[in-house]
Amino acid sequence: MSSWQEGDVTVAGVRLHYTRTGGAKPPLVLAHGVTDDGPCWTPVAESLAPDYDIIMVDARGHGFSDAPATGYNLATLAADLNGVITALELQQPIILGHSMGAITALALAGLYPAVPQAILLEDPPAWWFPAQDAPDLVGMRAWFLEMKQQTRDELLNGQRTATPHWSEAELTHCADSKFRVNPRSVQLFEPGISDSIPWPECLPRITCPVLLITADPSLGAIVTPEAAQSLQ
Repeated sequence: MSSWQEGDVTVAGVRLHYTRTGGAKPPLVLAHGVTDDGPCWTPVAESLAPDYDIIMVDARGHGFSDAPATGYNLATLAADLNGVITALELQQPIILGHSMGAITALALAGLYPAVPQAILLEDPPAWWFPAQDAPDLVGMRAWFLEMKQQTRDELLNGQRTATPHWSEAELTHCADSKFRVNPRSVQLFEPGISDSIPWPECLPRITCPVLLITADPSLGAIVTPEAAQSLQ
């Protein structure tokens, strides 16, 4: 990990931070979920680094990237990620995204179909699904406020209780990311934001292989069988 690189790329005037394992290997871009950041992928990156050049990107408003006043919508997040890929001259990378990062990867594959070699979507919000409920903006704002008022120990203990199977490294990176996320990121859940992507036109443009990774909704996963079938 000591040899990993850190850097910044400016996309449309916004500085975006990344961490990279490096090496002459196939590029694999990791896109994190809301309130997380690139370092949250560290245990995954350590496992995959022998075979891939891992690039962990901090989305706008997260981690060590800029937090502009606007731009927290899927079209812009996809453009940001595409901008990093272009600036780093990554040739058809695989993109693995979790939650917000997953729906961003899906949007990117439709808006820029020649860019990804393949995309892996870990539990994305099913905003392509007509029956999907509107995001709970009030609830998300309350969650952000509660999170920002907690100490590091409180965040660690709360996450440890919620996910007792997580390693200490996962818990630590998760807790630390909450101090870096900017409250402006909650704009992603404003009404109509998911409509920034015309899904009926966007999805048929995807030509790369797509892997949807889901889990049991009763255990906290958010992709239902109906939403998975709709995407397929």
